[in-house]
Amino acid sequence: MAVSHDAPLDATTSPASVETPQQAAPAKLIAALALAQFGAYLAVLTPVMVTLALRVSQIVPEADRGAALGQVLSVGALLAMLGNPVFGALSDRTTSRFGRRRPWLVGGMLAGLGGLAVVAVGTDVPTLLLGWTLAQLGINATLAALTSCIPDLIPQRQMGRVCGMVGMTTPFAIIAGSAMAQAFSGSMALAFLVPGVIGLVTVGSLAAVMKDRPARAGAFQPYSLREFLRSFWVDPRKHPDFAWNFAGRFLVFTGASCVTSYQVYFLMDRLGYSDEQVTGKLFTGTVAMVVAIVLGSLLGGQLSDRSGRRKPYVLGSSLIMAVSLAMIATAQSFGMYVAAVVVFGFGEGLYLSVDMALAAAVLPNPEESAKDMGVLNIGNALPQSLVPIVAPAFLAIGTGGGNYSALFLFGAIAAVLGALAVQCIRSVK
Repeated sequence: MAVSHDAPLDATTSPASVETPQQAAPAKLIAALALAQFGAYLAVLTPVMVTLALRVSQIVPEADRGAALGQVLSVGALLAMLGNPVFGALSDRTTSRFGRRRPWLVGGMLAGLGGLAVVAVGTDVPTLLLGWTLAQLGINATLAALTSCIPDLIPQRQMGRVCGMVGMTTPFAIIAGSAMAQAFSGSMALAFLVPGVIGLVTVGSLAAVMKDRPARAGAFQPYSLREFLRSFWVDPRKHPDFAWNFAGRFLVFTGASCVTSYQVYFLMDRLGYSDEQVTGKLFTGTVAMVVAIVLGSLLGGQLSDRSGRRKPYVLGSSLIMAVSLAMIATAQSFGMYVAAVVVFGFGEGLYLSVDMALAAAVLPNPEESAKDMGVLNIGNALPQSLVPIVAPAFLAIGTGGGNYSALFLFGAIAAVLGALAVQCIRSVK
């Protein structure tokens, strides 16, 4: 991969390597974006939601599995979080004849597939940790480039609808991953590798149809240690709206991570399902949740574009997610759990359809969209690392452990605070 190391352009030269899209994006491109998002998240979320917890359960004693899962998830998510803006910055600077996004889209998925293969055959926690770290780094390189394809290729007037369509593929990835985990329950290798292969194929399809010009030589300063450190920092004094959006994302995804990271053990520990039963129960709940996410995504994208407003929908969706977390905290039956995840899904669908459009509107520099979207994605990824670290403290409250009520109420409070943070944004209605 070629990366630009030329000196910066002078003040009279435009640094833009891509023009802001004006014409409507063709249906073929929108479909390819949606499929690529589906494939990448299928590869990374299937382990997060189901298979990694089951893999840990196979090789770690029951008393230690929560801490072991937290270790693997938190370290992998932390390294992925740090890698996302770095990969984004490198993507912005890439001068390859294949473009500045394609090498990272395809190369990242190849690395991610290799990491998933290591997890599939690992027989101890250190090996799982090594494989999951590689998988997270690789797939996050893909996601850094993929996320920036939307502001690169989609005009603002289509942003809400396209984000809604792309965003709702994530829940389809979750349901497909749950189905695959159930179908391949007898083979952990297939449960990890099949989603990874699908991710590689769908991302490769996007790379084949998209227009992707390389960065213009001289558009950026050399990517030195100073630039590396700067890639993690956007001055909140100069860009307060970006900072508030980051804070809102971080808090909302903290609440969501309580569900994604611990629902398998919630079903096993509170509701009493065995390893063999939990994949089927999770699949049932996921189907119900996905229907709700699709409805929320379609409704949010359409209404947001029509009204020209983003913040009210982010506020409402975050509060709905908070209510659902409180419902899970008090759930004592599978029916109550399903009702709660349906409410969660509707709120998440609304949120995913609008938040990306809001994020694209507060980027400090469209020329460095991949780097800045990578910084924003830290707000998504950091909770995946922190929640497994702090969750044992909440689970240990009281006698006997397993205090899932405390964990999910913590998530509900975080989602409410995230809703309030977004209301401080001034440049977007």
